[in-house]
Amino acid sequence: MSLFSVRNLVCHHGLLAAVRDVSFDLAQGEVTCVIGANGAGKTTLMRALAGAHTPSSGSIWLNGAEVTHLPSSTRFRSGIAMSPEGRRLFPDMTVRENLMVAAENGRSGEWTIDSVVGAFPHMEPLLDKFAGGLSGGQRQSAAIARALLANPDVLILDEVSLGLSPAAVGQVYASLEKIRNQRSMSMVIVEQDLARSLSFADQIVCMAEGQVELSGAPSDFTRDQITAAYFGIHEGEAAHV
Repeated sequence: MSLFSVRNLVCHHGLLAAVRDVSFDLAQGEVTCVIGANGAGKTTLMRALAGAHTPSSGSIWLNGAEVTHLPSSTRFRSGIAMSPEGRRLFPDMTVRENLMVAAENGRSGEWTIDSVVGAFPHMEPLLDKFAGGLSGGQRQSAAIARALLANPDVLILDEVSLGLSPAAVGQVYASLEKIRNQRSMSMVIVEQDLARSLSFADQIVCMAEGQVELSGAPSDFTRDQITAAYFGIHEGEAAHV
């Protein structure tokens, strides 16, 4: 049985179908990277997985139990935590206070303030600084650390590298590698950096116009196949791009 399963998920924004018949499975300790061009439906999918967007149809399962219609707060306590696009920290609170919001409302487990600082050592001198004064990379690290403090089974990270310098991206992914090596939780990551996705993921789900164009282990596909799927190019259409 998969730890986390998405079955035939459909999500609308008004009359627009932003996610169309998306399915995938996630095993314990596995990393799935969701890739695709702007407007592919990635963020809507992530919001639906976390409970922030109500699907029109389809189902979402965690540890064999359906969570499709559970609100985000209940999913958070059940083991699904999301670090959203834009980080969304409380700017007038310190980093420590931001972290404690998740710690006090999530589940108990191995992730504590001390253990997240172990995974993100550059955060230690920032704990008592206001979140509003952090750099982009620092905010991203704090947002991921906050999600970790919920001790989730599934960690959802939307647009990990968006707006970050290459140095900041490298720092964040070094911390994610430490987390991944523990194999105690699974991750669903939206990542705009295709090379980073292919090197970090156990599985990729490539979306275009709301639907899955390609899914599987990165090694199952050529770079040309992945690039074509990324832009929604079907056989015989390449000459028109």
